[in-house]
Amino acid sequence: MDPITQFRADLTRSQWVINRQVEGLSNADSLLQPPFRGNCLNWVLGHIAVHRGLMIKALGSEDPVSEELRRRYGNDSEPVLGAADDLQSLDQLLDELKRLKEGIEKRLEGRSAIDLDLVIDAERGTTMGSRLAFLAWHEAYHVGQTELLRQLAGKDDKII
Repeated sequence: MDPITQFRADLTRSQWVINRQVEGLSNADSLLQPPFRGNCLNWVLGHIAVHRGLMIKALGSEDPVSEELRRRYGNDSEPVLGAADDLQSLDQLLDELKRLKEGIEKRLEGRSAIDLDLVIDAERGTTMGSRLAFLAWHEAYHVGQTELLRQLAGKDDKII
């Protein structure tokens, strides 16, 4: 499988897992904080959305994620400790994730493995492919957290 097709498949799989893990959860469930240092489902989903914006940027387009979303859910942002005015609801985050996935897929159209060798950060020598690979790994890391956060909401079930 070529790397573009693999990246699309990974993105689709991540979205499928997210959708399954949030089935039957309420917005209040998404705000439950684990009893250990970590963050709630709301923050995790927002964080994934912020990094999908970075995928779009790596593909040569402007990052479509709002500054407010980036500030609330980006790297080093404050943990979500309950309802707050600057939070997106669970439904808003799911809509945003879907919108960003579609944006990534659109920007992948017509791309080939050769495009992945394009240097997008000359100072660091980062190629489009290496940046997308890191961001896909990063997303998978956080998607894995959704299983535990679903269980925190008391579902006590097996999704996957």
